Amino acid sequence: MLRRPLLGGLVASVVAVAGMAWPARADDGIGHVDCAQSPTAPECEITAGIPGGPGGSNGGSGRGNGGSGDSGGNADSDCYWLPVDSDRPPPAGKGPEGGWYARTCLSDGVGSQATPVWLDQAPGVDLPDLAQIARSRLSLTAPRIRTNPDTEPFVLVRVPVWLWVDPVTWQARSATASVPGVTVTATATPTRVRWSFGDGTKDLTCLGPGKPWTPDMDPRAASPCGHTYTRSSAATAGNAFRLRATVTWSVTWSGPGAGGTLDPLTTTATMAVPVGQSQAVVERAR
Repeated sequence: MLRRPLLGGLVASVVAVAGMAWPARADDGIGHVDCAQSPTAPECEITAGIPGGPGGSNGGSGRGNGGSGDSGGNADSDCYWLPVDSDRPPPAGKGPEGGWYARTCLSDGVGSQATPVWLDQAPGVDLPDLAQIARSRLSLTAPRIRTNPDTEPFVLVRVPVWLWVDPVTWQARSATASVPGVTVTATATPTRVRWSFGDGTKDLTCLGPGKPWTPDMDPRAASPCGHTYTRSSAATAGNAFRLRATVTWSVTWSGPGAGGTLDPLTTTATMAVPVGQSQAVVERAR
C-alpha cells in the first residue's frame, strides 16, 4: 500500500454531517489546511496504490507503425471518510471508542478535505464509491498502430492494408483505492478497436487487437481487420489520410466479498497514411 499526497491544487472545504454545517474554529487545533502549500500535512494524505509499472501516454511513432496517441483514464468525483491522526481529545461527553474523521473528496484530479469532525463510530465503507476512485486512477496505454505494408513512403491504391494494435499496448491494467482496512481494485481490459480510415469510408470495429501480418501469408490477401484505399491522398491536407484507432476498455472492480462492472474507458492513437496511385509506363517498340 502506498501513501501519497493528493496532487494538484488541493483546497479545504467544510463538510455537512447530519444536515448541519461544521465551521472551522480557531481553537480546533486542526482547522483548514492549504494542501497546495503544505502537501505533506496529515490532512492532505489519502491511502491509495497502483500496482505494476507506470502506464504510457503515447503510442509512439516510427516508419508507419506507431502513430501518436492519448492515454486513457477518468476523473470521476468521489468522497469517503478518512481518520485523522490527532492528539486532540474527544469532545465533552464522548467516549474513546469514536474518532476524528475528515471527509476526503476527489474531483477531476483535484482533492479536498473538510474540517475534521468527531464520529461516535467508524463510518462504513461504500465499496462501489471506492471502486470509482480506483477507476479514476487507471493509467491506460494508448494503442500502438501497426500496418502492413509499411506506410512510408506510401501505400498504393487498391492494395490491402493489414491493421492491428501492438500486443505491448494490448494488456490489462489495474489500480487500487484504499481506506484503512479495505482495498478495492479496478481492472481495465482492452476488448475492441474501432478504425477510422480518414478517406470518408465507414469505420470498422474489430474484436480484439487485430491479426498481425506475417511473412508466410499471401501478400495479396485482405486482412480480417484491415482496409483497402481506393483513391489517392494527394488532394488531402498533408497529402495523407489520418488513420485513427480507438480502443475500448471494459472495467471491472473487486473488493472484500463484492465486485461488479464500471463504465468503459477509451484510448486513441492516430497516424498519417499517404496513399499513392501507381503509374504504368508504356513505351512504343522501335
